[in-house]
Amino acid sequence: MNNNQETNFDPDCADEEIIYVSKSEIKRDAEALKKLGIELINLSKNEIAKIPLDEDLLYAIELAQKIKKEGYRRQVQYIGKLLRSRDIEPITQALDKLKNRHNQQVAMLHKLEKLRDDLIQTGDAETIIGLFPSADRQQLRTFARLAKKELEANKPPKTARQIFQYLKELSDAE
Repeated sequence: MNNNQETNFDPDCADEEIIYVSKSEIKRDAEALKKLGIELINLSKNEIAKIPLDEDLLYAIELAQKIKKEGYRRQVQYIGKLLRSRDIEPITQALDKLKNRHNQQVAMLHKLEKLRDDLIQTGDAETIIGLFPSADRQQLRTFARLAKKELEANKPPKTARQIFQYLKELSDAE
């Protein structure tokens, strides 16, 4: 701008703040939406049913699950484009809820494995009885004794798997 020129200042526009978004930021946002789209594509039909999606987006995701190679890449881009024009907050919240449920299940299974291993090593069923009052003490002791024999004889851990299934049934019943 030349120093001799005067700038026209419009007082009506002064209270509106102009926000400039860089091209890189737009690309990062688009890439994040494509990643969200890929996460949605990788879900099962039951999991997708738990996420609030409109018909167009649902159809695009179901189509992407069927497509291979280059068509898949273009479909992912299209899903990203569809996500740009929608409020993705409910979608991300539902997806986080699904992920967290999965993490909780994994943690529970690890806890049951540890309980099983402790039962086999010590033969003491009191910890399990404390956690699951409906557990059968005699059956747990029998399981522990058999599993220990299998372990010492280097046999397949059939009884250990039975203990795990029994503990899983107990935790599901609680």
